Amino acid sequence: MSSRGSARQRTTAEPRPARDAPTSGTITRIVAQEHNPNRVSVFLDGEFAFGIGLDAAASARLAPGESLSVERVNELKVVDEIGRATEAALRLLASRPRSVREISERLRRKGFEQVTIDRAIEKLEGWNYINDAEFARYWVENRAAHKPRGRRLLEQELRTKGVDREVVKEAIADVEVDEESAALELARAKLSSYRHDDPRIAQRKLIGFLQRRGFDFDVIKPVVTQLFSNTDEDLE
Repeated sequence: MSSRGSARQRTTAEPRPARDAPTSGTITRIVAQEHNPNRVSVFLDGEFAFGIGLDAAASARLAPGESLSVERVNELKVVDEIGRATEAALRLLASRPRSVREISERLRRKGFEQVTIDRAIEKLEGWNYINDAEFARYWVENRAAHKPRGRRLLEQELRTKGVDREVVKEAIADVEVDEESAALELARAKLSSYRHDDPRIAQRKLIGFLQRRGFDFDVIKPVVTQLFSNTDEDLE
């Protein structure tokens, strides 16, 4: 690579701040980053000081010639960190809705501080991009359509994702989960795998299968009775 190419990369990509990087001073350059067009590098007194999101830089109206104090630089870095956490959360939400706890845990694993995560979540909640009540309804509807299961397992899954117990109950009630129909659909699909078993053994296996899917026995009993109407074994 030519020296000109090397120099260009140093000015357009975000450099790694040196230990003695300026913490205050006058803005001498604001340069778009080559590998991330949504970020810029800010130079103070001729030396790289920090990187910041393009939108944050525009909102702060940063411009060459402006003098930045230590406090102002730190404030800009905090704003940028919140912006980075928010963007990371939006990428997670692009695949499917998520609960507040899910977003918080994923951002923590990415190395963000909790105070930064809390601020990012506040922004996302303000935009209604994350909402535990809506997430719970989505989860229940999605399960009902693609992976039917009982109320007990639905509650367990949503509680694991940090959704409040009352919010979970409301979501399940709103969607009006028909447990018996769901259990019957699952049981009919599973029954063929027990076709070589003794009917009584197949019955016990099916009961266990439905219990693991979160159905209580008062839902399972009529389903199994219907499918094994010629079996004499008592289900009590």
